[in-house]
Amino acid sequence: MTDLGWQQLLQSISNADNAAGLRRIRESVHDIMISRLPQQQTEPFYGELNDVHDAMVRRCIWLAQKELARLGKGNPPVPFAYLLFGSGGRMEQTLLSDQDSGMIYADPQNEADAVHCRDYFELLGKETVQLLLMAGYPLCEGNVLSSNPDWCSSASVWKARLGEWFREPAWEAVRYLLIVADSRCVYGSAELHADMMSHFYGDILSSPLIVRRMLDNTMKHKVLLNVFGQLLKEQYGADAGSLDIKYGAYIPMVNAVRMLAIEANLRETSTLGRIRLLEQAGVVTAEDAREWMQTFRLFMRLRMMTTEKLEGGQFSTNGKLSARKLSKEMAEELKSGLKLGKKLQRRVYRHTMGRL
Repeated sequence: MTDLGWQQLLQSISNADNAAGLRRIRESVHDIMISRLPQQQTEPFYGELNDVHDAMVRRCIWLAQKELARLGKGNPPVPFAYLLFGSGGRMEQTLLSDQDSGMIYADPQNEADAVHCRDYFELLGKETVQLLLMAGYPLCEGNVLSSNPDWCSSASVWKARLGEWFREPAWEAVRYLLIVADSRCVYGSAELHADMMSHFYGDILSSPLIVRRMLDNTMKHKVLLNVFGQLLKEQYGADAGSLDIKYGAYIPMVNAVRMLAIEANLRETSTLGRIRLLEQAGVVTAEDAREWMQTFRLFMRLRMMTTEKLEGGQFSTNGKLSARKLSKEMAEELKSGLKLGKKLQRRVYRHTMGRL
């Protein structure tokens, strides 16, 4: 597809009148991108694909506001920001991506306004999530959604909630903080989000206990290599013989790079962007950055190749790749990448513990 054709596709998303129209576009994009995967470079591929996902989200938010106005609920009473978390926040969504979202809105002037704002944005979050579901985006299994009041709040409530998570660094609270670390404003007031993240980083960099708990979480997922340097395959069930690319390659590297970026106070969210900034900040050498980016691009490409299927009319994937899909050369390349991933995890552990 030419650049003009791609711009026309994005424009068709902006012109869609309903979720059904967006779903048809999503399905056509799926077919287009699958055909382009073998010959297109990984980074531009993900860039274009995530531009589509962003456009879909923005259109659903616009349609949701239009529906609320039709129902007599009016327009947004205060500025707000719609946030993406997870792979959406990192601009690393695959073709088959679920929803990970939240909202932050400006503090209302008084209690009456607070009730009105809460009610309006609760409805907006629910309507947006429903439209995205109808457009082919499954719900987040962990309920990290703008329809969940825990993830849709005013600026002051968000800051108070972050404070609670910092004061009680239980495993779940630390997981939520790491989710926030990957957040990105996709629609609305970028200033609201930036202010929240300044609060986030101000607290995190002065909390050694939180940093230690984050390190524990970061090291949870191990790369899929055994002590002999062989690939660890799924042993049982329908996925027996497959490789867990998501949790055995991609996520360990995402987590390790994010940890280094947080400690360096770098506000970038994409993994490749974080690596570039780590190099610029002198945290890693140019050679290390080059190797890390090369390995991460490999993991991203393999992740795109993972088993895909339709479940209940929704796009879905389990993040696992049949070992039969790997050529001998790709398998060796994966092993080399995983060895680098192991070294990276050890480096992050030593780096973080040395600062505590």
